[in-house]
Amino acid sequence: MNSPLQPGQLAGTTALVTGSSRGIGADTAKYFAAAGANVVINYRSKAPRAEKLVAELEAGGTEAIAIGADLTDPASVESMMEAIRSRFGTLEILVLNASGGMESGMGEDYALRLNRDAQVNVLTAALPLLGEGSRVVFVTSHQAHFIRTTPTMPEYEAVALSKRAGEDALREHIDTLADRGIGFTVVSGDMIEGTITATLLERAAPGAIDARKEAAGRLYNVSEFAAEVALAAVEPVPVDNTRLVGDVRSFTAASQ
Repeated sequence: MNSPLQPGQLAGTTALVTGSSRGIGADTAKYFAAAGANVVINYRSKAPRAEKLVAELEAGGTEAIAIGADLTDPASVESMMEAIRSRFGTLEILVLNASGGMESGMGEDYALRLNRDAQVNVLTAALPLLGEGSRVVFVTSHQAHFIRTTPTMPEYEAVALSKRAGEDALREHIDTLADRGIGFTVVSGDMIEGTITATLLERAAPGAIDARKEAAGRLYNVSEFAAEVALAAVEPVPVDNTRLVGDVRSFTAASQ
């Protein structure tokens, strides 16, 4: 996979990517590593998968660690931040990638606890480590970002609403972050082929991926979208703090 970042571009920095043992988070972490950053791989329960990724990054010369943390548990998040402080001292990039809500057996309020409450808590816990020039990136979907004007499929609606609630809650911190010299960008993408969310949606509504692909013309794959997330951490923050990836015509038309 070709990195969108330049070799050495992130030398001397540390990046934490939540939910990064696989998928978009893992590929984003790989791009940061290729650019010279120290990388923190966060996972909830898949330690072997996270450790395998760390070994891969270390083999390429990256200093990396895997930290298990339940982002819905404030104490677990604090422990993760303390581990980062002990190992690296500071944090220059925070990518809020972890999300969920379609899993079974997690409780009716799990989507909101993870996609809203946990996102704000992780940001708050990370603030002491983030200095001037640091960047925060929140990863979401068009189906969530535009949920107020464009309905999504019923199977995804609760998750989309919780993701939008998380985005809104994080946006309330933009001025405070800016006062501290910290940039904040929301990266919103269309349905991404190869992600667990797309797989679960396809299982709940067979044909959903093909239908969206036909409407959009094409869908980004995991590595392509991860490249956009990585770029959002280094390129200038958009005026509206939003980086839209992929086709948005069917979403923006509904709001006009």
